[in-house]
Amino acid sequence: MSIELKNITKVVDGIIHIYPTNLHLRDKEFNVLLGATLSGKTTLLRLMAGLEKPSSGEVWFSGKNVTHVSVQHRNIAMVYQEFINYPNFSVFDNIASPLKVAGKTPDEIKQHVGEIAELLKLSKYLDRDVASLSGGQQQRIALARALVKQASLVLLDEPLANLDYKLREQLREELPRLFAESGSTVVYATSEPEEALMLSGHIATLYEGEIIQYGKTTDIYRRPANLASAKIFSHPPINITKVVKSKSRITLPGVADWPCPEVFQDHIDGEYILGIRPHHLSLKNLEQSEKHIRISGNVQLAEISGSASLIHLRINENDWISESGGIHPYSIGETINVYMNLDGCLYFDHDGKAIH
Repeated sequence: MSIELKNITKVVDGIIHIYPTNLHLRDKEFNVLLGATLSGKTTLLRLMAGLEKPSSGEVWFSGKNVTHVSVQHRNIAMVYQEFINYPNFSVFDNIASPLKVAGKTPDEIKQHVGEIAELLKLSKYLDRDVASLSGGQQQRIALARALVKQASLVLLDEPLANLDYKLREQLREELPRLFAESGSTVVYATSEPEEALMLSGHIATLYEGEIIQYGKTTDIYRRPANLASAKIFSHPPINITKVVKSKSRITLPGVADWPCPEVFQDHIDGEYILGIRPHHLSLKNLEQSEKHIRISGNVQLAEISGSASLIHLRINENDWISESGGIHPYSIGETINVYMNLDGCLYFDHDGKAIH
């Protein structure tokens, strides 16, 4: 099912929740909505589902205007971060409910429920009452019910947030394949850039009710159209500072300078904005490459995040974060060297428009 939002808006009590939005999602694609809390992800999902009506504009499914079609007639499945299950049903009956409505035979129901339960580690709970299970287990049940329904459109609102780390990582890898096999069009909302990258497919970056950019996930990550999209698609936060272009050189005043990228050379001299993601500011120049510029800074904070270290640095008057693999404890105030990968530098003009 293809989905098209035509100049959709949503206004509640005079407050704009969704600015005029046009978006075309092609049939059988995996799409991610990426943005911070209150960026408009859930509202867009509810507009697609028919749970809310737009203030203006239209929703089209595969060439048909469904703006005023009820949610019951849209052939969708939706999973929220806060799970919704039938509390008086067993786990099996919760998962099987859409199959029973669809008129599947008992054998078909048993087979499909068994396959989904195995994937989501629910097999041993099938005879249990839902109310007796943990929140994470109940979220898996809600996800299983959406998977087994094989709806034309599946809407997922941060569905993995309440799951344990190991299962969350497994499902991030499995979900795109599962939905590709089912033939469903999927829209998956998340606030986590790392999750968006793992899910791949296509992505829309959102900021305060506006879609900033839409396209292939890897393309937008590597070539954000503007500074807003780069900020949304960066965790830890992207490092931002002002640099000066002068003829064939770029200068970070008082810190370093380097050759101007070829794509940048036709632009006028003057001040621009540099964005560098923390993993492109490493503690070692492992490649011994000239494309890595050495910069000195003072440690403000050293965080251990799993198998990586996040080092907060004061570099001249800039507060930056370096992300490197391994455990690297440093003392606050210590002066260290980091290496900026020039291939990871993103440049923007005064209006935040990317220079590619």
